[in-house]
Amino acid sequence: MPEVPAEPGLVVEEPGTGFCGAVIRCEAGTVTLEDRFGKHRVFPLEPRGFLLEGRAVTLVRPSSGAPPRPARTASGSVAVPGARARVARAGRIYVEGRHDAELVEKVWGDDLRIEGVVVEYLEGVDDLPAIVSSFAPGPDARLGVLVDHLVPGTKEWRIAQSVTSGHALVVGHPYIDIWEAVKPSSLGIAGWPRVPRGQDWKTGVCRTLGWPENTGAAWQGILARVRSYKDLEPELLGRVEELIDFVTGSGEA
Repeated sequence: MPEVPAEPGLVVEEPGTGFCGAVIRCEAGTVTLEDRFGKHRVFPLEPRGFLLEGRAVTLVRPSSGAPPRPARTASGSVAVPGARARVARAGRIYVEGRHDAELVEKVWGDDLRIEGVVVEYLEGVDDLPAIVSSFAPGPDARLGVLVDHLVPGTKEWRIAQSVTSGHALVVGHPYIDIWEAVKPSSLGIAGWPRVPRGQDWKTGVCRTLGWPENTGAAWQGILARVRSYKDLEPELLGRVEELIDFVTGSGEA
């Protein structure tokens, strides 16, 4: 029967209730968990009473001399205590819009500051060729671009192909909008609705889900539910990590 110290920050699930959260306190006989919405629940420390990455475990009170679990950033990487932001690189990452930039900042912001990578947004891809030409990417100034709904044969695909080079990488996710890259389960909805062609997608989503038709407010509500990379779809996670590696020189040109 595996025993796991209930260190602060450890994320587990109580199978009887389905409550999933991070350990915030462990006292004699009980553990307090906090879910992604900030709700607290207290559970008894019972044998095989929790699931850790799908495996039944017994949580035990951590010993005072046990080394603390390494803190993690929202992207899942090991946090570097006291690390200073690096002077910004010449290289940049561009995303399509403000919402994309806010989501990338929330999940990867700590990593980007350590790497000295600045994220800017385009407000659409139509101006991408001119931006790439003006930026003039090179070996010491790589340019990475994240594009929404990058599907072969589309206008976005053709523009991306036209500017890609050894020092400029354009990648994309399959979602109509960055909203869709947030897992529905993290928002408490069954799935993202289909919006008829010709209708503004975000407005249609709000209308179908019964949200107020204020897309700015809706986005802030969505963003507030994103606590870490676990709330995002893997199709977005992989692309952002690929761009960070490319711009910092960790990936191949």
